[in-house]
Amino acid sequence: MVMAAETGAALREAASALASSMQPQVAAVFFVSAACTVALAALLAVLRMRPPWWCACPVCEAYLTASWAGDFDNLCDWYAHLLRTSPAQTVHVHVLRNVLTANPATVDHMLRARFDNYPKGAPFSAILADFLGRGIFNVDGDAWLFQRKLAAAELASPALRAFAVRVVASELRGRLIPLLRSAACASGREGGGGGGGGRVLDLQDVFRRFAFDCICKISFGLDPGCLQLSMPVSSFEDAFDTASTLSARRATAPMHVVWKLKRLLNLGDERRLRDAVHLVDALAAEVIRQRRKLGGAASSGSDLLSRFMGSIDDDKYLRDIVVSFMLAGRDTVASALTAFFLLLSDHPEVAAAIRDEAARVAGDDDDGDGDDGRLTDSAFGKLKGMHYVHAALYESMRLFPPVQFDSKFAAGDDTLPDGTAVAKGTRVTYHAYAMGRMESVWGPDCGEFRPERWLRDGRFVPESPYRYPVFQAGARVCVGKELALMEMKAVIVAVVRGFDIEAVGRSSRRPRFAPGLTATFAGGLPVRVRRRARASGHKRTTRQCDETE
Repeated sequence: MVMAAETGAALREAASALASSMQPQVAAVFFVSAACTVALAALLAVLRMRPPWWCACPVCEAYLTASWAGDFDNLCDWYAHLLRTSPAQTVHVHVLRNVLTANPATVDHMLRARFDNYPKGAPFSAILADFLGRGIFNVDGDAWLFQRKLAAAELASPALRAFAVRVVASELRGRLIPLLRSAACASGREGGGGGGGGRVLDLQDVFRRFAFDCICKISFGLDPGCLQLSMPVSSFEDAFDTASTLSARRATAPMHVVWKLKRLLNLGDERRLRDAVHLVDALAAEVIRQRRKLGGAASSGSDLLSRFMGSIDDDKYLRDIVVSFMLAGRDTVASALTAFFLLLSDHPEVAAAIRDEAARVAGDDDDGDGDDGRLTDSAFGKLKGMHYVHAALYESMRLFPPVQFDSKFAAGDDTLPDGTAVAKGTRVTYHAYAMGRMESVWGPDCGEFRPERWLRDGRFVPESPYRYPVFQAGARVCVGKELALMEMKAVIVAVVRGFDIEAVGRSSRRPRFAPGLTATFAGGLPVRVRRRARASGHKRTTRQCDETE
């Protein structure tokens, strides 16, 4: 009996101990269950209330369910379709609280007539703050005006323009042309001289490296030497692309609280973005450190950063300026050049017309495929006289603008010229990609690549920037426009005169874009490169291929 009593007591004590030890777990289970129940109830209540961001209209339903992807390869093509079919050339995507327009009168209203009511705005700045900080593309008011005035003054300087020409000429002579010559020789050997095989080159990657080298030299006085295909893509370039892509993705979320919460918790895309921005910060800091090491020489340097450092002593502010220059100088130029050569591959008659004009204006002595790959300085001086080249480049950017759309946020209630009511805080976006495909703006042949539409009696005649807002318009027109045009035209003339570029498995009639702040072709632009045949040129080409090796 005593043993039974003791055993019973022991069992009770064990049960009591077990119950005590399980209390925290049981409490945790009940707490999680209660929290889930409350969260589900809250979600059902929200769905019943149909919150402000909810909309069941066909446009919003197609956006939320991505059903548009059944008929269009790219979101920008769906938007272009919506804007073409809208009588006002304006549509409202309610779930994004975003008014999109392809109406030139509305673009004029936003960028000129009511410029004060359409700043970048705090919501836009928040989306790009981690990546672009207080750079010129992400600020308004005095901060924007200060950077713009300083940049405009420096870019208009004859000394800086001459420096930029020297940089571009050096990159062409010493890197781009030799690289394409090497690729052409490899294609000739591997393809047996025919047109079907041989080495394939990603021209988008080549132009991004070329543009990055150029902008780093012009803006920072430093040479990263990226245009060597034997070098892998640097961790910085990869981080820069990742930061651009993920920052752009924030803007597509119907509820910004989602990415902000993920940022707070350092989860998913926001974690990747933070890691990428840390790498970008590290390179920008190194760029600034290298320039500061030059001491007094920095303030008198030819590059843009040296000139900015004469007025700014805040390294964080300088970092934001550095990143903005990189974005403008690499991504936009590379995007425009990639699209141009994709179009040229489908339109060899345009390439032939460019060669004819270049030979007429520059003469045979300035051939970009000369014996030593040399481009003379006089060729750069003659670029302004090449009206057909200018027209072809503008026509390419009409169809494939490097920046497909640009958004502002209404500072106050407004009514657009087409009658659309805009509430304070609404995002208003003009869509340059869609505008280039509007019959009402460009006529029934708006989908065709036709440089002649820009020429009058053989001379280039620009359109209103509010019909063609590729470089923006009004007070925010691109300050680096002339420098970018010089760089792109120099590349076009040198490459087209010396080589035939054939896109492989790509067509300008059905491109696919990757997400990002600038237009980037998904999967790059694979091409085959062939040397241009000239009278007695075959033997010389063989000799130069041997020398390249």
